Amino acid sequence: MRNVVIVGSGCAGNTAAIYTGRANLKPLVVQGHEAGGQLSITSEVENFPGFPEGILGPDLVENMKKQAIRFGAEYVHGAVLEADLSQRPFRLRVEDEWIETLTLIIASGASARWVGLPNEQKLIGKGVSSCATCDGFFYRGKKVIVVGGGDSAMEEANFLTRFASEVCLIHRRDVFRASKIMLDRARANPKIKFVTDTVIADIHDVEKGHVTGVELRNIVTNQTWHQDVDGFFVAIGHVPNTAVFRGQILTDEDGYILSQGGARTNVAGVFHAGDVQDRVYRQAITASGAGCMAAIEVERFLEAEGH
Repeated sequence: MRNVVIVGSGCAGNTAAIYTGRANLKPLVVQGHEAGGQLSITSEVENFPGFPEGILGPDLVENMKKQAIRFGAEYVHGAVLEADLSQRPFRLRVEDEWIETLTLIIASGASARWVGLPNEQKLIGKGVSSCATCDGFFYRGKKVIVVGGGDSAMEEANFLTRFASEVCLIHRRDVFRASKIMLDRARANPKIKFVTDTVIADIHDVEKGHVTGVELRNIVTNQTWHQDVDGFFVAIGHVPNTAVFRGQILTDEDGYILSQGGARTNVAGVFHAGDVQDRVYRQAITASGAGCMAAIEVERFLEAEGH
């Protein structure tokens, strides 16, 4: 029987593990399909406090993991395939094994939706990004593309104009899901150029090890052309990794956990941390802060029960 199981090993899960470890709760961390979370596919992280020279994303999460292990956290590979939260102790199936736990922290994150191009995955962190706030700074005076048609695409495009010399917003249709205010703001920005009815056919150049350009295709005329760019930002949404808990805890229509205040879900003893609930900030530091909150909630919850 476990005191606490933490699902996810990004900033939120690792920070929760550090705190619950130090509280002597011997947390078990289920690493998930994307061990290390979003930071494991990020190259340079320059905005995490305490690292004036910046730090590589994978190094940052690895350091957190080592810190948690030092305080007694245990890590297991694999993902939660089934969950029964109908009664306590909660039951989780991790690969082929059932685990029982008194409390649960869901820190399984949200995965960026990618376009699905042949070379896209090979260039993530090398010019391909799903986070302008994280990576915009690296494109000072350079040309970038943003793919998407919603509010987040407009927001990313606007943000990137602080650094890039030119932002090209590509959308597969000529109508936008974005709210009028966000669309008007982007249209009014002289650095943003709109290219509609257009899809990306491929990204170059894997051989050179970084983004050098894209192949574009107009879906109305079928005309194709090459465009030189230095950065490729995908802003077509995120998918929270909550499928296994659906129907057992309250989520919104997109699957993000609905918070009941603090780090609480609607199920007593189940807590949330990080991007699995946060569709607004999505930063390493906010995920870590949320992991800390969830851990403190767990500690107090177990204490109140006399554990």
